[in-house]
Amino acid sequence: METLELIIGAVVLVGVLAAGLAVGLVRRGRSAAERTLRRSGGGDDRRDEGLRPGVGDDAEEPRDSATRTIDTLPPPDLLGVPDAVAVPTEPLLERPAPVAGRLVRLRERLARSNSALGRGLLALLSRDTIDEETWEEVEDTLLLADLGVGPAGELVDRLRSRVRTLGERDPQRVKGMLREELLAVVDPAMDRTLRVERPVEAPGHPAVVMVVGVNGTGKTTTVGKLARVLVAQDKDVVLGAADTFRAAAAEQLATWGERVGVPTVRSDREGADPAAVAFDAVRTGTELEADVVLVDTAGRLQNKAGLMDELGKVKRVIERSGPVSEVLLVLDATTGQNGLKQAAVFSQVVDVTGIVLTKLDGTAKGGIVVAVQRELGVPVKLVGLGEGPDDLAPFDPEAFVDAILG
Repeated sequence: METLELIIGAVVLVGVLAAGLAVGLVRRGRSAAERTLRRSGGGDDRRDEGLRPGVGDDAEEPRDSATRTIDTLPPPDLLGVPDAVAVPTEPLLERPAPVAGRLVRLRERLARSNSALGRGLLALLSRDTIDEETWEEVEDTLLLADLGVGPAGELVDRLRSRVRTLGERDPQRVKGMLREELLAVVDPAMDRTLRVERPVEAPGHPAVVMVVGVNGTGKTTTVGKLARVLVAQDKDVVLGAADTFRAAAAEQLATWGERVGVPTVRSDREGADPAAVAFDAVRTGTELEADVVLVDTAGRLQNKAGLMDELGKVKRVIERSGPVSEVLLVLDATTGQNGLKQAAVFSQVVDVTGIVLTKLDGTAKGGIVVAVQRELGVPVKLVGLGEGPDDLAPFDPEAFVDAILG
């Protein structure tokens, strides 16, 4: 009897254990099915209850859609965050280098390109015997440097007279004499002041600077660099993009202005009347109470009568509202004597008041400074000595001569 009861008890226990195992397997199966259903988008009743996939639920499967980057995200106000506001950022303005001492800092660069001239002259004048043939070689060297026939002859005559009279042979003293004579022909007495003060005769009118020249001399770049010079002097500047024939000119000028916070007046139509653009620039400068308006004009060949007449018209239209303070002629120093012919024609049409020599660092023909001043009777006021944004400097005769002599 006891044995029978034990057998019955064992059977019951095995049955209970089997039933528990079956329930566990069913529950595990339901749990796995629910997870699969959630991944496939099914199971509306579970999703409606606010359930979300857990961390790592989809780690086993690659994502079907590409990951969005910051650039492709919608603005904050469209992301459902009411307090997020997109604040526009102001571009950081550049601060141009100080104007004082620019030419001195760039003297080494100028000396490298003109060192052949200085070495050649000093080698000739350091000979034991300086005869007539030596003086002819000195004059030829000056002519090769584009000094011009007249200035070169004058310099040699004066220097020869001093050396002979004093019987000087010391190389350092001869170099000192050469420096004095070179400085004399460069003419430090010329007024090289840039007229950028508001005209007394036109109260409320800004100073207006027209920049002219032939194609390829770097006028637009010079206007942009000149704007930086004036900003460094705490001047309020407005740019006028009156070169309406070259599509990229206005955009290039505007870029120069944006870098230092200077507005640019331009036409939205290619081929627009440049005189009208220049007039609008001056009017805008007056309304903004600017100190200076810089007007960039289209490059033109000096032998094109129609284009030169148009340049004269630009100046006349500007002068209806006030005077033009400066007309700067941009010359490429590497063109040498050809630049003198250009200068003469431009001066007749628009009364040039100053010269800007560009690319002076790329030539050993620094004598063009003297030649162009003699030809026009107007001073070299600015020189370009490189491609950097602040490589435009007021011309300093003494620093220039010292650079030539090394």
